[in-house]
Amino acid sequence: MISTKKVLLFTTLATAFFFSACGDTPERSAPKALPPLVVETVTVAKKHYPIWVQYTGMTKASSDQEIRARVSGRLQKIYFKDGDSVKKGQKLFLIEQSQYKSNLQKAKAKKRQDQAALKLAKADVKRYRPLVKDGLAPRATLEQYEAKQGELEASVHSDEAAIKNAELELSYTTVIAPVSGQVSTRRVDVGNLVGYGESTVLTTIVQTDTIYTYFSPSESDVQRIYKFRSQKDLPAFIEVRGQGEDVLKRKRLDGYVDFSNNTVDPLTSTISMRATIQNTDHSVYPGTFVYINVFITDKFNFIMVPPQCILEDQLGKYVYVVDDNKTATRKDVKTNLSSRYYTSIDSGLDDGDQIVISGLMKVKPGRKLDPKDMSETKGIMAVMKAHDLIPDVKGK
Repeated sequence: MISTKKVLLFTTLATAFFFSACGDTPERSAPKALPPLVVETVTVAKKHYPIWVQYTGMTKASSDQEIRARVSGRLQKIYFKDGDSVKKGQKLFLIEQSQYKSNLQKAKAKKRQDQAALKLAKADVKRYRPLVKDGLAPRATLEQYEAKQGELEASVHSDEAAIKNAELELSYTTVIAPVSGQVSTRRVDVGNLVGYGESTVLTTIVQTDTIYTYFSPSESDVQRIYKFRSQKDLPAFIEVRGQGEDVLKRKRLDGYVDFSNNTVDPLTSTISMRATIQNTDHSVYPGTFVYINVFITDKFNFIMVPPQCILEDQLGKYVYVVDDNKTATRKDVKTNLSSRYYTSIDSGLDDGDQIVISGLMKVKPGRKLDPKDMSETKGIMAVMKAHDLIPDVKGK
């Protein structure tokens, strides 16, 4: 049994320890201020910027030729391999020629026959004229010879036309490329009959040194384009997704807008437009989905910011700016034009504002900042120059 004295002693010591612990109040240190957050900024200014708009489009060959048999016969030779690049005038097919060579020889023989008859008719006319003049032969006979001469002269002209036609048909037996381009697969094999009752399609050729890109802006977009454009032929370029290791990259090909349709599609309220794009390396095939960028104008003032600096919450869109005390301040903005490279601000920003473009996940209103001005390398004009978006507008 534990004695009563020991219990009292233990209780007294525990109580004393409890109150002594409660009496020790540790000093609370003030929270340390966060160091200034290093951020990149750009200084905005209202000035002339080149305005580009982007649409999706589809490419089409600038020339798409069906190669057809223009005469009938048996196909004898094929001079190309499927998918070859061919030059204008290059031989593609040979159709049997024996019948057409025979027709040509027959037409030439007919001409020689009529020329011989004509020679005799001319001699008869020459012989009878003095006789008729002297009254030694009837005029009716002379007129018959003159009529015969005229008939044979017409026959010779007809023979010459027949020879040209025979030569033309013979030339059609050798099928040549009407344009330079890439040939498709052969539609008919050697030995088959072609051209009987129809102009048989033998193959096709597409020309892609220059390639058309069709796109369909809305009716209102087209009206704005023609209202504000800086020049007649609007510069344009297409962007094509890379392949393999370059799948995240985009290849750029330049050209200009050269066609706008004269009617609005009633189903979509869009207008078809076309850009002619240089494709000298044949890297873009007809039927490719592309992004097309069209230059509109550089005559109007805008405030532009990088699109990645614009944030949005339930109150709307906003950006962070650096105030005079180097602290972050929220500014609500209203945007207008937008692309991969810039977004225009209609209201909310002033000339000279420093916009935060990095570290945005850490920035809060009132946070001290250590801003680094990157306008020379990451400002809108710097980005446009880096991506060759400053067009030559000498023709405006």
